[in-house]
Amino acid sequence: MTTQDNLWLRKIAEDPGHSRWYIQRFRDMAARGADLAGEARLIDAMVPRGARILDAGCGTGRVGGHLAAAGHHVVGVDLDPELIAAARADQPGPTWLVGDLSELDLPSAGIPARFDVIVCAGNVMTFVAPSSRQEILRRFRAHLAERGRVAIGFGAGRGYTHDEFLTDAAAAGLTPELLLSTWDLRPFTPGADFLVALLTGAA
Repeated sequence: MTTQDNLWLRKIAEDPGHSRWYIQRFRDMAARGADLAGEARLIDAMVPRGARILDAGCGTGRVGGHLAAAGHHVVGVDLDPELIAAARADQPGPTWLVGDLSELDLPSAGIPARFDVIVCAGNVMTFVAPSSRQEILRRFRAHLAERGRVAIGFGAGRGYTHDEFLTDAAAAGLTPELLLSTWDLRPFTPGADFLVALLTGAA
């Protein structure tokens, strides 16, 4: 994978201050009292207390941090070391790791592999290299507990259609359980400008 393949790395290459801007943006939003926990509320409702949750493409840790505060065991992974440093500073508690989702192999880092939920919010799947999308989804499948689920959300018009995503998910062994158009449980409809897909690894 080259820098040009990954949209986030391309943004950093074009603007070395991009990560710092992103971190400050969310710190400012939190200071203003903005609701940054919508995705986390949905994930929290899917599992009992003490669940194992992977925050994939965790960024500054806003989703995983909220879930950890609710009593879950959270591991967060992101490609950007600056974002992971911010997560460690702002959201202590979870295990925050720098890593490429297309190479996700948490047992090699001494972390048990099976998660009750893997959440991938913040349009992460539209930032990764197109050639890595299916591999990322396969890695998610490999890290799921027996009855685990993957929750992935991203907007339309970002170079990755929802139909393409669902085809890739099927190729990776993930089956749609529920499709929504928002993190607050509105049903998915044809032409929706956002998709929240809840996927299972069950055949």
